[in-house]
Amino acid sequence: MNAAPADQIRLLDVQALDVRLQQLAHKRKSLPEHAEIESLTKDLTQLRDLLVAAQTEESDCAREQTKAEQDVDQVRQRAVRDQQRLDSGAITSPKDLENLQREIASLAKRQGDLEDVVLEVMERRESAQERAGELSGRVASVQSKIDDATGRRDAAFEEIDGEATTVTKEREVVSASVPADLLKLYDKLRVKEGGVGAARLFQRRCDGCRIELNITELNEVRSAPADAVVRCENCHRILVRTSESGL
Repeated sequence: MNAAPADQIRLLDVQALDVRLQQLAHKRKSLPEHAEIESLTKDLTQLRDLLVAAQTEESDCAREQTKAEQDVDQVRQRAVRDQQRLDSGAITSPKDLENLQREIASLAKRQGDLEDVVLEVMERRESAQERAGELSGRVASVQSKIDDATGRRDAAFEEIDGEATTVTKEREVVSASVPADLLKLYDKLRVKEGGVGAARLFQRRCDGCRIELNITELNEVRSAPADAVVRCENCHRILVRTSESGL
């Protein structure tokens, strides 16, 4: 393949722009905010799970407390009825009186036990409420940090994407001045060789693979016509000759 030396040198300009686009893409992908947001999001998920568990426990305790209070009320009402029967004097049988008094005493003990249950449930409910409140605060705090990191990330995105757009437009202009067949070869090599399709020959060294050409390779390059598109024998990239090639 042949191409004017000036066209080959412009290919280095295209390569430089492509390298810059790669750098911007890498910068966008490796922003520290990505890891920060990921870590915070994991923390937030765990905290929300704990919050749901605490809220569920509080809700369960609320139902349990309601049930226990209803049981206390039922026992209390029955005790009141029994006491009214006792106080009315309607029961005259000693055995019936003894049974009623025994039941009233049993109901009093039962009421006391149930009231202890109510207190125990209330304590558990209060503890769950406190945990839920504390966790709600932590969730809000972590969410605020995520929002802040997301804002910083998006601002960085905007700056990087803006530069990438500018560089892309510049590449379009520069690449349009490169012969189509040379550009096609360059693009093919760039994909194959990790983003670098053309390299400068500088002081007898390929800037692509950083390997110095041996004497045989140098002689071949020296003898090649100025418009010949030469390739590095080591990395196979397009080797662009300049006044600093050391030939």
